[in-house]
Amino acid sequence: MEPRCACQMTNSEIAAVFEQIADLLDFQGANPFRVRAYRNAGRTIRELPRSVIDILNDPHQSLTDIEGIGKDLAEKIATLVSTGTLPLLEELLAQVPESVLAIMRVPGLGPKRAAQLYHELKVSTLEELRAACEAHKVQQLKGFGPKIEAAILQGLSIADLAQQRILWAEADQHVQEIASHLWKSGAVKQLEAAGSYRRGKDTVGDLDFLVVSQSPEKVMDQFAQFSGLSEVLARGGTKMSVRLGAGLQVDLRIVPEESFGAALQYFTGSKEHNIVLRNRAKSQGLKINEYGVFRGEQMIAGRTEEEVYAALGLPCFPPELREARREFQWADAGQLPELVRLEDIRGDLHAHTNWTDGTDSLEDMAAAAKQRGWQYVAITDHSKRVTMAKGLDAARLRQQWAEIDRLAQRLKGITVLKGVEVDILERGGLDLPDDVLAEADWVVASLHYGQNQSKEQITRRVIEALRNPYVCALAHPTGRMLLRREPYQIDLEAVMKVAAAEGKMLELNAHPMRLDLDDVACAAAKDLGVKIVIATDAHGISGFEAMRYGVQQARRGGLTKDDVANTRSWAQLKKLLGRKR
Repeated sequence: MEPRCACQMTNSEIAAVFEQIADLLDFQGANPFRVRAYRNAGRTIRELPRSVIDILNDPHQSLTDIEGIGKDLAEKIATLVSTGTLPLLEELLAQVPESVLAIMRVPGLGPKRAAQLYHELKVSTLEELRAACEAHKVQQLKGFGPKIEAAILQGLSIADLAQQRILWAEADQHVQEIASHLWKSGAVKQLEAAGSYRRGKDTVGDLDFLVVSQSPEKVMDQFAQFSGLSEVLARGGTKMSVRLGAGLQVDLRIVPEESFGAALQYFTGSKEHNIVLRNRAKSQGLKINEYGVFRGEQMIAGRTEEEVYAALGLPCFPPELREARREFQWADAGQLPELVRLEDIRGDLHAHTNWTDGTDSLEDMAAAAKQRGWQYVAITDHSKRVTMAKGLDAARLRQQWAEIDRLAQRLKGITVLKGVEVDILERGGLDLPDDVLAEADWVVASLHYGQNQSKEQITRRVIEALRNPYVCALAHPTGRMLLRREPYQIDLEAVMKVAAAEGKMLELNAHPMRLDLDDVACAAAKDLGVKIVIATDAHGISGFEAMRYGVQQARRGGLTKDDVANTRSWAQLKKLLGRKR
């Protein structure tokens, strides 16, 4: 990693350093507890709602106040952000080339085998590993053999694809298609998709299916006939692994009915959640694994997830919460939140029409929102700064609002709100004057330009917008585009504090490529009492479908019905805004 000055390092970059140290230590065969400490530190830093640098500059807070960060790690973090590097990392990189880390990530290879390849064959890059396999040198090593060598070669050829992640929405399409195909076998009794998909992570690396069947061969034969399948990677008596044409690996496991709940819990994860669960079981004299919960040799639970968790004195956690963040503390205190549901949503507060860059008319969008059972929809076409989207100036915007008034006379059963997505200008200020914004029912401010400005500039622009008396919410607050664009630099904690003080809301943009805010930020907003608006940013009728992605993201953040503003009626929402009209 290139050294970065302290003022530039983000939590993600700091976390990456500690994760890299963990990988290098693991490669060297270091004490597993030491490896885990660095890996956990990286994960903790990555998920902090507040920036590390802000904490270091806060006289009232210390890094050691954070669970899992002791004095030694806190000192290393401070050194890293002040110098841009760490002596320990430099020492490890002097001993092990950074390129070796890529070898550890080849399917079928871990730290021990990667270390063996490095020490015995002097392999330090993927290219050298490929050459060693093609020269049949790898199979001659102890513990390898021709099959493992062939598997490594196959892993190398698909390494890039195997490490790619796809959007949750795309993974969901695969899941629905595969599940439908498997049910047609007539041999499936129970079926669930597990893993990060079931936990609702915004991107997914692979898919796991669990099936109960009396005819495993019939189910696997059916799986082999799936139209999207590219190749069968492995097939045994109870497990089959395939690769789809898109490069996604899918694992199918046939499990006993009496163990289905235990397997579903285990393969749903997360790994960190399961570690806590195992430790709890151990403290109660129990053992838990993918086959069930055991007291000695006797299985006492396993058929359903509910009975698995109940055997440990725990509620059945919603899959979205199983990240070993706060779910166990909530459970111990009897305060596990009742998470928001899709059916709680009363309306959408961010939608576009063909007046700007949408594909459907104002009336069609309103009718589609009504058909979904929503009570209201805000039409929030772009302001004039977004020239590529034919943004509206004051005159055209007022023309649209007049059309909305006329629409209200003939379209009953839904309230169409006169709104606008007003741009936050690069120099600061908003794209439309206050006298125009004052006429709107709903104003959502967004930042589309100047995204490469400094953290201080962007934060200042956004805070100024939130202090405008007519702005209701901040749209897609970090500007990220999953798998395409990193978030812009913004002090979200400062933004959230201003939003709380001003009674403003933050949007959770439900577009599957955005899902912005992320789950960690949603939890931070909840802690500060900032209400979240889950909005689709629909640019056509089909865009309203994204609401379920946003609700899922909100659930991962631990949000309840009360935390989400648009679970309220429009009359209740106006009171919540509390601004004069």
